[in-house]
Formats: sequence, C-alpha cells, structure tokens
Amino acid sequence: MKNEQLPAVEVKVKQPPVLFSKTQGLIGQLSQRLGGPVVAYWNGARGSVCHSDVVALYHVLSRLGEHETIYLFLKSDGGSGQVSLRLVNLLRQHCRCLVALVPLECASAATMVAIGADRILMGPTAYLTAVDTSLNHALSPLDRDNDRVSVSLNELQRVIRLWREQQAQGEAVPENAYKALFQYVHPLVIGAVDRAESLSLMLCRELLAYHIADAAKAESIAGALNGKYPSHGYPILLDEAVKIGLQAERMPADVNALLVKLNACYSEMGQKATTDFDEVRAHSNEIANIWEAQGAQVYYQQDKDWFYRSEERRWITLNDNSGWRRIERVGGRIQRGLLHVA
Repeated sequence: MKNEQLPAVEVKVKQPPVLFSKTQGLIGQLSQRLGGPVVAYWNGARGSVCHSDVVALYHVLSRLGEHETIYLFLKSDGGSGQVSLRLVNLLRQHCRCLVALVPLECASAATMVAIGADRILMGPTAYLTAVDTSLNHALSPLDRDNDRVSVSLNELQRVIRLWREQQAQGEAVPENAYKALFQYVHPLVIGAVDRAESLSLMLCRELLAYHIADAAKAESIAGALNGKYPSHGYPILLDEAVKIGLQAERMPADVNALLVKLNACYSEMGQKATTDFDEVRAHSNEIANIWEAQGAQVYYQQDKDWFYRSEERRWITLNDNSGWRRIERVGGRIQRGLLHVA
C-alpha cells in the first residue's frame, strides 16, 4: 500500500488590528473637549523616537494645517534627543501654542518633546524622566553575553567622586582613578559620553527657549533634568515637575479618561502578531510607532520573516517588508497606502 502524502496546510499570517475608526472617534471627542486639534504620538515596546518620525509627523501636519493651539498626546519610552528638537520645531511651525498631554509614561527623548511645549498636562499615572545621556559606543565594555553596554557620564562621574572620597579618607585605592578606570572603559568612550552630555544640555536649552525667555531659568531646568536624579528612569511626577520650573498642570479627569481609552486602542494595535510555520520559520507583524490627527493616521509596522540558523544558534530576518503605512479619510472614503520614507 502506497503512503499518501498529506497536502500542505497553508498557514495564514497574523496581522495586527488597525483601529482607525475607533481612534478617530476618540481624537474627535478630545478635540471638541479641548477646543483645538489633537495630534497623537504613541510608541510600542519596540518603538522609539527616531528620525523617520519627523517625515511621518510632517505628513500628518500637512493635512492638519496651521492652528492657534495644538494639543500633543505623548506616550513613549524615548529615543533620539536630536529628533525631539526636530519634532518640536516642526510642530511649532503649525501652531503658536503647543500643549503636551501626558497621561502615562513620557520618558527620556519624549520628556524632551514635552519640555518644548508651553504647558504640560499630566494625568494621575503620568510621569516624565531624567534625560541624562548614556551612550552605546563601538568601544564600550562587553557584558556577559558579549554585547556592548551603554555608558553614562553620570555613572562615570559618580565612580570618580567615590574614588576621591575614599582617597581623602585614607583608604587603599589607586592614586590615579582614571588610569585604573581606563582598564574597563576606553578613553574614547569617556570622551564621547562627555560630548553627548553636552549635546543633551544644549538640546534642553534650545527646547525650553521656545517658551522660556529667562535663560537662567532654562539653564536650571536643563541642569536638573540632566544631573539631579540618581536614575535615568527616575519618575518625575507632577509636583516634582512644577518644583524644577516646568509649566506642568493637573489634567482634567475627563480628558485623561479619553486619553487612556485612546492608549488602549493603540496598545491593541501594537500587540505583537507572530505566526509560527514550524520550528525554524516564523513571521512577525508589529506596529511600533503611531502618529495620528483628525482624518489621518500614519504608523510604522515591522513585517518580516524569521529563520533560525542552527549552526549559529540565532534567528535571522528574511523578506523584510517593514515600513510606514498611512490611512486617510478623503471625501468620506478611507484610503490606505504606503508612506515612503528614505
């Protein structure tokens, strides 16, 4: 009796949901409640503030036009501080007053965007963070997995300060702290981190200058965000934000409730959709970054095949179709397409 070969079963690739109708309804409610247009920016777990965000925001703002006040919803774990300056500059070209809406986390580079706004409305679970710079350099130290680790100037300064305190107390430590430190951290890494720290301070001053004329006050806020806190992720709550000089205010409860609903929709869109074909082949789809305003939504979707290369014991990507997608309402009809960002 011949063995019959079973037909191959085609596995349908999972796709993340795109909740354009729901998010547009919430943005419409927010705009009506606040009395001005709302622009939403959301990052998923693997999203970040990046240079292509600027082009995506430009596409959204070109449809939105110019307004007296724009309200910016921010939910992000951070990214590039230099991009933050570009984003605020672009937003400022479309409004005279910028108001940041922060219902949840607004960390690192997202905090930089927030301080570029005239006002920051913070909800009960909202927080900003420090913006002190850490750098992953080509000459950075290696961890136990043989990966390069990030080095923070604040951490290096604390090591040197502790070293000198121990010397002053007569403890047996090497006389030249830097010479001993160079065995673990390359001198060029220390120089690069110091340069990045100077850049971070400059970016904060430039962002605050959009709405703070007092240079001394701007310098004080920039210094606090870059050097006051013991951790990069230290949560700066509303009272602390006011204490360091930011124009932070308590967000109205109904506005916060709508933003939490909007975040829930984006979180559903941002869930990772993985399709396993077999033990060594899979496909992943995930929405990482979202920009949206009334009538238009632009999002970055990771869309790629994965193959497990057993001889190297690692997964590699194939057929990478990741990129920006756009959804627009034109004349009562919804149009979908790609947004090509070089």
